[in-house]
Amino acid sequence: MPKQHETKTNAVRELEAAHADFEARFFDCPEALSGVEVAQLLELDQDRVFKTLVTQGKSGEHYVFMIPVACELDLKKAAAAVNEKAVAMIKARELLPLTGYVHGGCSPVGMKKQFATTIDETAELFERIAFSGGRIGCQVEMPLSELARMMPLRIADLTVV
Repeated sequence: MPKQHETKTNAVRELEAAHADFEARFFDCPEALSGVEVAQLLELDQDRVFKTLVTQGKSGEHYVFMIPVACELDLKKAAAAVNEKAVAMIKARELLPLTGYVHGGCSPVGMKKQFATTIDETAELFERIAFSGGRIGCQVEMPLSELARMMPLRIADLTVV
């Protein structure tokens, strides 16, 4: 991978430091695009491109969920997956101080604090998945097994049917 010091993110640095099998794809993007638009721009199957969502449970704990970009998080399934009575999406203004990432560029790798992370079971269908590399205009592609090596990762059915 070519060195891109000016565009490296916390996520890319952590993946490099762990000698992970990944590819970072950088692209010009002046503003946040939807995950579906990013998949189209990079000519990726939208089913293997995952968005990173941050929630808070009734207990006050924060949780990260990764679901396909064209899907919607089922909050009841999400709560059950992390043994909470309920979870709710955090407010957009809380994302940066909590994770170090902005909306549209939130990666499960390299957050300020490692939160319990659960990925939708459909990730197991693909050799490689893609998700935000930690800023708008950066996507990371890697095997699910490599992501699981980087962090504790639960797999569950998380999306609205």
